Amino acid sequence: RTEALLHTLKRSRRVKANDRERNRMHHLNAALDELRSVLPTFPDDTKLTKIETLRFAYNYIWALSET
Repeated sequence: RTEALLHTLKRSRRVKANDRERNRMHHLNAALDELRSVLPTFPDDTKLTKIETLRFAYNYIWALSET
């Protein structure tokens, strides 16, 4: 294999890896948006960060299980 072919192959692999990561993040963000939509927040226009959403969901589920 020539050096140019190796460079092209590496670039192609990187582009595919970037696409997979972009799709993964889109799916994760969509799931977090869906989770935010079912969590009670005050005021309603408050957008929680990713970690705040996960912590809130954990605590909310725990509180519901305690009642």
